[in-house]
This record gives sequence, C-alpha cells and structure tokens, in this order.
Amino acid sequence: MSDKYTLDGKKPVECEDTLTWARWFEKANRHVAQEERDGVRVSTVFLGLDHRFGGDGPPILFETMIFGGPHDQDQDRYSTWEEAEAGHAEMCKRAFPSPQNAGIERTRGECGGGAG
Repeated sequence: MSDKYTLDGKKPVECEDTLTWARWFEKANRHVAQEERDGVRVSTVFLGLDHRFGGDGPPILFETMIFGGPHDQDQDRYSTWEEAEAGHAEMCKRAFPSPQNAGIERTRGECGGGAG
C-alpha cells in the first residue's frame, strides 16, 4: 500500500509511482480553503502523504492549521475532503471568534466564500 496520494477532483487516489506523484504534487492546487483576517490565517491543504504513519484506520491526508494569534500552530488532520472542509470551518470559529462566524459559508479557496 502506498503512502502517496493525488487528488481526482476532491477524491484522494493512491499513487504507487513516486515520479508521477512528485510531478502532480509540484503543480497541483492543494488548497481546500484559506481565510485571513487581522494577521491571522487559517489554511487547509491536501498533504499528499499519509500522515497516519502506520497503524490502523484510513489515511490522514488533509490538514488545517492556524498561523498567528492566540491559537498559532493549532492544527487538525483529516481523511477526506469533506472532513477537511468541516474542520476548516471549526478552526475559523476558533481563530476568528465572533457571532457572525456561525453563518459563514466556506468554499474552496476561502472561508468567506469565493473560489480559488
């Protein structure tokens, strides 16, 4: 079983060939979502490598991290694109606490809407 993955749309696909994976990784848009406000950034990306590092369970392929602010370097990891989107929304609530966050719809590229 490979530890390398590419994306087919939003679906992770195992990739056995290292050169094929490296070529894809070099040019791929791996961002699931990103938001920045007042010098704090929340970024969710497809990692391309299984970060489970052995053990049982599905591969860990996505990561959300906060950069800056009181939650600097907080992170969560996920197995699917859908989990990553939901996790990104939760991290945005943590990084940008305000009543208006409850209704923000997040799409690829930015928490606040907009594609990217």
